[in-house]
Amino acid sequence: MKALSTAATGMLAQQLNIEVISNNIANMNTTGFKRQRAEFQDLLYQNIERVGASSSDAGTTVPSGIQVGVGVRAAGVYRITDQGSLSSTGNQYDVAINGRGFFQIQLPDGQSAYTRAGSFQVDQDGRLVTPEGYPVQPQIVIPQDAVDVSINEQGVVSVKQDGQTNPADIGTFDMVTFPNEVGLEAIGGNMYLESQASGAPNVSQAGLPGFGKIVQGFLEQSNVNAVGEITSMISAQRAYELNSKVIQTSDEMLQAANNLR
Repeated sequence: MKALSTAATGMLAQQLNIEVISNNIANMNTTGFKRQRAEFQDLLYQNIERVGASSSDAGTTVPSGIQVGVGVRAAGVYRITDQGSLSSTGNQYDVAINGRGFFQIQLPDGQSAYTRAGSFQVDQDGRLVTPEGYPVQPQIVIPQDAVDVSINEQGVVSVKQDGQTNPADIGTFDMVTFPNEVGLEAIGGNMYLESQASGAPNVSQAGLPGFGKIVQGFLEQSNVNAVGEITSMISAQRAYELNSKVIQTSDEMLQAANNLR
């Protein structure tokens, strides 16, 4: 009975759906997190009677045929890149992106990673770094005698040093976009890597057409909608239960067939 294996694929699909939803809910308070959505496709069909097959010598054809599907499969897990809300922190080293773009980070192996989480700190050398200590690219070094740090919408970092009247520019945040942001490879730690699917990075200044603006003293919140995720989870749970009911019904039908005398 094909219903057994068909319903099993449905249960596996909804299990993946629940796992994606649970990851979204777990990251509700993760800075810059983008929620994901599981997408599914139907599997191949068994043609018991092919559509359009000849049904007589007079040239008549079968209008619909008999095609029986064998289940469902996961087609992908899609990242939704909607803008998250901006939350004020009051920290001068916290920066958020309002619009498209990523910050560029240098990993310990020299590879570039990209992030929307702008919760930066200053290390022992005065460099702006991530909470893991990975430096921002291009490198921005805060002087030890800086008494105030300001970052404008274009990402230009200016510092006012002790004893000086006018602030001095010490660096600029690069803004990076990709042709297909969904194709970036997530590696954890709020960071992504370039992939063949994402396309090559496009580096420019914040605030230009097609690039987001920098907002100092704010952080971008997760774009997870708690109510929407709970609703999706209930729907996935019901679908899982229905598929398990199909397996139970199929088992009862097979049992009835086995008990025929």
